Amino acid sequence: MTPPQRPGSVLYGFHAVTVRLKTAPESVIEVFVDATRRDARMRQFVERVQAAGAKLIDSDDNRLSQLCGSPRHQGVAARVQVLAPRHSLDDVLDEAPGPALVLVLDGVTDPHNLGACLRVADAAGAHAVVAPKDHAVGLNATVAKVASGAAETVPYLMVTNLARTLNELKERDIRVIGTSDDAELTLYDLDLSGPVALVLGAEGPGMRQLTRKTCDQLVRIPMAGAVESLNVSVAAGVCLYEARRQREHRPA
Repeated sequence: MTPPQRPGSVLYGFHAVTVRLKTAPESVIEVFVDATRRDARMRQFVERVQAAGAKLIDSDDNRLSQLCGSPRHQGVAARVQVLAPRHSLDDVLDEAPGPALVLVLDGVTDPHNLGACLRVADAAGAHAVVAPKDHAVGLNATVAKVASGAAETVPYLMVTNLARTLNELKERDIRVIGTSDDAELTLYDLDLSGPVALVLGAEGPGMRQLTRKTCDQLVRIPMAGAVESLNVSVAAGVCLYEARRQREHRPA
């Protein structure tokens, strides 16, 4: 169970760069800002960069877009050192405060979806996000931008064999709960206050068959309207926050 490489040598967007300045300022090589932007948010950001001792470079929109490979840089980008892997899944679970809460993504290949999943995992207090190496997107600058800093705070662990990893979770008495539109039980029928791994597949195809068979139980998210499914990051938020709600309301 080895972590993937962290995001590449460029981060962009206020949140992603600010979190790196907070968590690992020594890894920030240089920060580029749009010299034409002088609003309060930019001024506060520049003050943070200067306080961290990072090199600050005035730039422009075209150069930032080329550097980031995207026009959605918000006038901010940074060249950073790739951080060494910080965790294995075993380490994360051994150090987890309280019952384990793990989000498992099977087949999520869109970086925007992954970034949003990491963001909601961070907000809900998930201990890790797990994905298979051959059916998932890795961490990159787009993921980091969408995650708004969560790519730096939530361990994202890509494993060689997802089914084997799920079985290892079960050996640790972590229940593996998969989501499927055709499940009989709903998310709200289960007790999620104990150690759980919540498994979501990509929107459309869902989980792969072997992943589905490896789950202890399958549940569905009740859908009261006309749409038949939710975006995977929205579904992840629904599932993780139901687990969080149950934990906070569990009798002492």
